[in-house]
Amino acid sequence: MSERTELLGLPFGHSETAARERTAPREGRAIRVGRVAARSLVAAASLGLAGWLIARTGQHLAGNKMAPWILGRATGVCAYLLFAALVLLGLLLSHPWRARVSRPSAANRIRAHIGLSVFTLGFTALHVFVLATDKYAGVGWSGALVPMGSTYRPVATTLGLLGVWTALLAGVSAAAAGRLPRRLWWPLHKVAASSFVLIWIHGVLGGGDTPALLALYLSTGALLVLVAVSRYAARTPSDRVAELRR
Repeated sequence: MSERTELLGLPFGHSETAARERTAPREGRAIRVGRVAARSLVAAASLGLAGWLIARTGQHLAGNKMAPWILGRATGVCAYLLFAALVLLGLLLSHPWRARVSRPSAANRIRAHIGLSVFTLGFTALHVFVLATDKYAGVGWSGALVPMGSTYRPVATTLGLLGVWTALLAGVSAAAAGRLPRRLWWPLHKVAASSFVLIWIHGVLGGGDTPALLALYLSTGALLVLVAVSRYAARTPSDRVAELRR
């Protein structure tokens, strides 16, 4: 092969390089197609699982007078778990050690963070709507929108309402990322931590009335506290200076 390339007046190895350059686009397309196929399979599996769960839930709740209350409690627990995962991922995204992890990529982590926020908002809205429209729940629209307006555990319900308001503030601040300097939107975004505390207390006081649910709230709360302590304890003086300059 070297004689042939020399006769053509080309440096040794040029043909191999050219061949790799020709095959690179095809390999890139194959990788992209594979990724699209994998994401499509995951989306289809998620939709199938969601449909099965909805169908099973409908079978169990059909004809049950307590169905709205059960659905309201279930959507509340789902919203809490999604929000806990959202805050946890947010702590990991801002953790000083995040550069040590290459997979998934930073872009995919941010996409996951955005996706979790959308699902959290959806389940929270469903939780509020179901309990507000259930005449036996004792919440009503006044309790869902006005502090201390609920006849059912008004303190716990109000804490949840305040937690939702502060979480929405954190979401609005995130929408300003890239449009405003970090020093303007980042302090507002940090209210997500106080929002989680409010919602955690809301869950314990308003729905932690079984050992399983209480254990759920205690374990997730402890996990987030540990990650938060690690996130702030791991900061170096240079990290603090960099945050002030942004």
